[in-house]
Amino acid sequence: GEVFMPKDGFERLNAHYRGQGIKPFANPRNAAAGSLRQLDSRITARRPLHLYCYSVGVIEGAELAATQFDVLEQLRGWGLPVQHERRRVSGLDAARRCYDDLAERRPELAYEVDGIVFKVDDLVRQQRLGFVARAPRWAIAWKFPAEEQITVLREVDFQVGRVGKVTPVAKLEPVTVAGAQVSNATLHNMDEIERKDVHIGDTVVVRRAGDVIPEVVRVLPAHRPAGARRPEMPRKCPECGSDVVRPEGEVAHRCSGGLYCPAQRKQALKHFAARRALDIDGLGEKLIDQLVERGLVRHVDDLFRLRYADWIALERMADKSARNLLAALDAAKQTTLARFIYALGIREVGEATAQALAAHFGSLAALMRARTDELEAVADIGPVVAQSIRTFFDQPHNREVIDGLIALQARGARVASSVSQKTTAVIAGAEPGSKVDKARRLDVPVLGEAQLQVLLDEG
Repeated sequence: GEVFMPKDGFERLNAHYRGQGIKPFANPRNAAAGSLRQLDSRITARRPLHLYCYSVGVIEGAELAATQFDVLEQLRGWGLPVQHERRRVSGLDAARRCYDDLAERRPELAYEVDGIVFKVDDLVRQQRLGFVARAPRWAIAWKFPAEEQITVLREVDFQVGRVGKVTPVAKLEPVTVAGAQVSNATLHNMDEIERKDVHIGDTVVVRRAGDVIPEVVRVLPAHRPAGARRPEMPRKCPECGSDVVRPEGEVAHRCSGGLYCPAQRKQALKHFAARRALDIDGLGEKLIDQLVERGLVRHVDDLFRLRYADWIALERMADKSARNLLAALDAAKQTTLARFIYALGIREVGEATAQALAAHFGSLAALMRARTDELEAVADIGPVVAQSIRTFFDQPHNREVIDGLIALQARGARVASSVSQKTTAVIAGAEPGSKVDKARRLDVPVLGEAQLQVLLDEG
């Protein structure tokens, strides 16, 4: 099913936030996602969230209906909430009429929608059609046209992404687009700026691509003011001062600083912890910002070395949240090879490619040894992707991070928040706290960093 926040609940929540002097949510989608990611389930329970069920995974003790439409009726009969905007149609013309009808009534719905999904009704045929990567062959989404608005482009900033891509971002006179206030919009790359003839000071048309990501669609040159100027890509990274380069054959400019660049470290950590990667529950953007800015984490393997004291010292971190994070990190050590490959954040390697690599090579060691020609033997991997993978594993700092992760997992290292008789050893730094005293009382060995490294080296 899907959890969402109705429009009226969203307005009530934001009115309450404004009254408390708290920054409101941008749109119902963000509000619902943020509510579900709360570490404190009591906060989630107070939010105006609703659920619509639309499918069944595994069922025991009951027989499932034979069609998608009848499954929804069956779910409704069981007392589960089901979307009432559903109908059976036959043929393309009927599908188009259904689409046009919902598009016309879209503003009147109690919740936001960005399109309509058509599914093959027969469940046996669904099973035969199967999936491609994460997308079913038996379903298709028709999106509604994105709403467009006109505003003024005041300035262009440059943001650094996970793999060093430097993206120009338009700073706009705030405007409401599809129910959300937009003040920033992507310009994609310098080629797009040139193609659209974008100048600072221009009047521009903006939309939210997929009703989510704001972008500048086009310029209205008749409104261009005198003195308007073309944005220029900076020669140095705005985050770390490293050279900005444009690799041959690419449209994107990139920071050459690698993980030395704090922006790339933050984005790499967010990707590593994401739901489709290692799924480290509770490790969100604000916590990652603190970890990097305080110098607690430079590489992803550092996450697994953080202690309870490190977490509890962070802003807005309670005891339960710190313990939950330690448990989530411990759980993340057990994952699939495909998820681990995807979590590494190798350029050009998405989920489908990670799955193909895992299936082909069978182990991380085999993948790390693979030559480019062996990589190209994997389905759908060409020279560019193969070279990107090979370059990633050839970089010493990447191999060090991977070796560190493997060492922690292989030795079953678990970070506990307190010392007990079950504790194997306490690792103490230069200024140990009360846990060292408790360890000594319980006869638990106390090791320094050098002793830990010896143990890891010895296996």
